[in-house]
Amino acid sequence: MSYFFDFKIILAFIISFGIAYIIGPMLLPMLKKLKISQIIREDGPASHLVKNGTPTMGGIIFIISVVLTVIISGRYSNEIWFALSFMLLFGLVGFLDDYIKVVLKRSLGLRAYQKIILQFLFALILAIYQKNTSPMGTQLIVPFFRDITLDLGILYVPFLVFVIIAITNSVNLTDGLDGLASSITFVVATFFTLMAIYTGYGHLAIFMAAVSGGCVGFLRVNRFPAKVFMGDTGSMALGGAVAAAAVILNLSLLVPIIGFIYFAESLSVIIQVFSFKVFKKRVFKMSPIHHHFELSGWKETKVVKVFYLLTIVLCFIGIFAI
Repeated sequence: MSYFFDFKIILAFIISFGIAYIIGPMLLPMLKKLKISQIIREDGPASHLVKNGTPTMGGIIFIISVVLTVIISGRYSNEIWFALSFMLLFGLVGFLDDYIKVVLKRSLGLRAYQKIILQFLFALILAIYQKNTSPMGTQLIVPFFRDITLDLGILYVPFLVFVIIAITNSVNLTDGLDGLASSITFVVATFFTLMAIYTGYGHLAIFMAAVSGGCVGFLRVNRFPAKVFMGDTGSMALGGAVAAAAVILNLSLLVPIIGFIYFAESLSVIIQVFSFKVFKKRVFKMSPIHHHFELSGWKETKVVKVFYLLTIVLCFIGIFAI
């Protein structure tokens, strides 16, 4: 609990924010020169067609800010290095996907099976690490029931692997509107910072504060109208960071509440695909669900604001659930 008043946590947010805020505009010319630009789907909302050619892979901005902040913090422990490594590993998967799509001009990017294999391997590493290091063993904290834990036993590792892959891909699907994934993850990362402080994971709090600050700094170039997109490089990295925090803090069961938007996005895609393949009908005008609201008449900025405010409310609920 001494970390609650540790200025280094606040400083981590400030440093990461500052780095991302400063280097964002500096990297834009390089991304444009390398012609690393996003190709917009023609079957998407018509208002998005003007974004065609916008630089992507901008996630490297907040990835750099987080890495530098962790190094500057001088707080080196297994938990902070493991969380950072996990963020970078999933960011690497996204980077490879982006590189193949926008640099090598292969529209499909990584094959689905290639993504799943890499994600499974990285998720398995984190799950086994957590099983061997967690003070709670194979138990999970149950939201709203403070005196109850759920012991998964031999199902612990498979469950965590599923949760990790679900979180990372859900965050990836959320990145479809200017500033959406970065603003949502800012709130979620701030929540995990507070939870890490409360539970005594001070070094993890520094890491998540850096993620939070990096997201806010990135909004300088990512808010509407976005000058750069984070790409899979950024969204997968953020997904890895959120998954690492949830797993290390034993709060996997809380993620569907605080990260409701992530899972609403993912679930909308699953429902849409299932409905069309089985019944030949679409439930939503378009998925992920943020596009459904756009096609229903909401402005892009309204969707982002509503999703952002909803996430703040749900994170407040999450605080009282622990």
